[in-house]
Amino acid sequence: MKRNWGREYPDTIYHTVPCIKFLNAKGDSVSFPAQDSCISVVHLFYSEDVSFSRLIMDQAHQIADKFKDNPYVKVYSISVSPLETDSSINAFIMPYNTYGLDNWESLYDPSVDMFSYIRNAMLIDGMEDPADSSRFLISNKLVLLDSKSRLRGFYDSSLKGEIDRLEDEIKLLMVEEIRNRPAKLEVK
Repeated sequence: MKRNWGREYPDTIYHTVPCIKFLNAKGDSVSFPAQDSCISVVHLFYSEDVSFSRLIMDQAHQIADKFKDNPYVKVYSISVSPLETDSSINAFIMPYNTYGLDNWESLYDPSVDMFSYIRNAMLIDGMEDPADSSRFLISNKLVLLDSKSRLRGFYDSSLKGEIDRLEDEIKLLMVEEIRNRPAKLEVK
């Protein structure tokens, strides 16, 4: 509880995203979200989509490139397709040259009920297209997670102002992280 002028108010309660294991484009197992005091930006895609998923990937690439020198910011692209393989993911991300960006991971896992996970854990929409089972309807939101895996915001990837706001929020979370974990000075 928080006290202000003699009154008690409940503290803010954030939704926390549970940890899960995914496979990355190299076939290695990766824990999501990062558990090492990293700020995470997450979005959905599937490799068979050449238009909508590409637009979201462009925005994710912009964020990853902007914060490529900061080890505390990670970008995750999560595929919703149960048919993904290492080769399909690699072919899809090839134009983005993600191998030069250590802070960007493309994840998938055919064994995970992806739609249930993204609906319940990340609170965004995703489902199979009722008209065509080979296509998916996914959210265009970029999701911001803080270092404790708490949801901190949703940002519309189709609006330039939202991407700018996301960049500002990442910087704000980095300052918050530094304040919460001050440097330890040695006493001589």
